Amino acid sequence: MATFYIGTSGYDYPDWRGVLYPQELPREQFLACYADQFNALELNYTYYGMPEAKHMDAMIKRSGSRLHFSVKAHRSLTHDISLSKWRDEAARFCEAMRPLQERKLLLSVLFQFPESFHYQIDERRYLDDLVRTFAGFPLTIEFRHASWQQDRVYQAFRKKGLVWCITDMPALKTLPAQLPVVTAKSAYIRFHGRNAAQWYRGNATTRYDYQYSDEELSRFIPFMETICHTAQVVQVYFNNHAKGQAVVNARKMKILAQNIFSGR
Repeated sequence: MATFYIGTSGYDYPDWRGVLYPQELPREQFLACYADQFNALELNYTYYGMPEAKHMDAMIKRSGSRLHFSVKAHRSLTHDISLSKWRDEAARFCEAMRPLQERKLLLSVLFQFPESFHYQIDERRYLDDLVRTFAGFPLTIEFRHASWQQDRVYQAFRKKGLVWCITDMPALKTLPAQLPVVTAKSAYIRFHGRNAAQWYRGNATTRYDYQYSDEELSRFIPFMETICHTAQVVQVYFNNHAKGQAVVNARKMKILAQNIFSGR
């Protein structure tokens, strides 16, 4: 039976007070409180600011070594790529991951590419170079353009041991369809919400302003059962962070996964 790691994308949200955190809890205690309820966390501040090893050390200590982490790659490696600088940026990022790797708490490095990153020769060459640069790290790749969704890509991922990121998001024409694709021993699912009206018009908060109903999450279980036929580890993260909706949905998914898959 697959091992599940379920959590949210990010944790340091003041508007989660009253949902996950007590109203008067200091922000420096948020991570310890988070670790009381979830076994995994997708760090996304690392996309906006380059992390350092000392930051990862601090997070391990504040969480009491109870959390496993997926870490989103810095934007200089996915969105704002400089052909003359990205290797230096990659080296800095790799060094920052060292404490998590040494303690076996790093589940994945997540590369989330923008919708403008298409299945074309230059993009494919860059991705190949990037993967080689991160040799030895567990890597998950999320595409936002449907052109990557093809068998030759899946086969290349399987050959290289890369994890294909499965996404739940609005059913819009150019976005990848939701398919139970497993390309490695691990599977990775990100729930972004289904707010189609705000997907292109909204900001980083309103785009993901969506709460899944219990019925919507329950309907996802057969999909996850299919994934579990192949995957040994399944990571599930909710990115609909506005108003603590990710917390509500991650809690429900924990219950569903425990009741149906493991009985824990």
